[in-house]
Amino acid sequence: MKNIFLFIRQYFVFLSFLLLEAVSIVMLTQTSKTHETYFFSAANQVTGVVNDRYSQFRSYFTLQATNKELAAENSRLRNALGMNFQTPDSTVKQKIDSSFRDSLGQTRKFTYLPARVVGNSYTLPNNYLTIERGSAQGISKGMAVMGPSGIVGVVVETSPDYSKVMSLLHRNSKVSAMLKKNNQTGSIEWDGSDAHFLVLRNVSKSAKVAKGDTVLTSTYSANFPSHLMVGTVAAIQADPSSNFYTLKIKTATNFFTVQWVDVIANKNYGAQTELENSSKNQ
Repeated sequence: MKNIFLFIRQYFVFLSFLLLEAVSIVMLTQTSKTHETYFFSAANQVTGVVNDRYSQFRSYFTLQATNKELAAENSRLRNALGMNFQTPDSTVKQKIDSSFRDSLGQTRKFTYLPARVVGNSYTLPNNYLTIERGSAQGISKGMAVMGPSGIVGVVVETSPDYSKVMSLLHRNSKVSAMLKKNNQTGSIEWDGSDAHFLVLRNVSKSAKVAKGDTVLTSTYSANFPSHLMVGTVAAIQADPSSNFYTLKIKTATNFFTVQWVDVIANKNYGAQTELENSSKNQ
């Protein structure tokens, strides 16, 4: 209390000036409509600027929660897509759990699970991501992973609460892909040179290819649903010793900034891969 009185005593003149100035402004605005309009306009302007700065400040500290909500909403919308369901064979009678069947009798094939990226590399020959969702939350090896703009990689290891994802930026990564305009298929790989570009190999020279063509996942992938975005054609190279093109693909996913992904569970993945592996061993 003593310090307060000392402060007032030391700055008494200045504080008196501010008080009298405020009283003068109030009296002036009450007696003059012109000054009242001017001061209220100025006050509104100052208040608007302060509120805007506060809103920006508050938004910055709620970005994580906002991103989490958007990721959950994206997963919900992707789960509702018709491409995630398969129509039952009408010639065969099946007993199906009604919780996995919609009103048209279609059963769910793909399920999207949102996850936060907590680790990411993109400068090594073999790159991985770590996501904050593991076996305790329904993740298993072999599940596909996609981001907001395109595919990201495949789950290769899991722990109860985390999973390791082999990025597309990995020398051993191979994903079946196709050109959107003519369904010509090939294999998406990475040559280890540039994190912005992938390579699409084994595209037949009979295909009409142009720069800017869209590349999507094909129907031959056991991990990924078909028609997911991979990237766009950036360059075309014709191998004179073969009948195939090698295409340079600009990735749709920005691996430098990816923060949220969806893990895609294929209900038929185990059965498909088991059959394919048994055929290879024969």
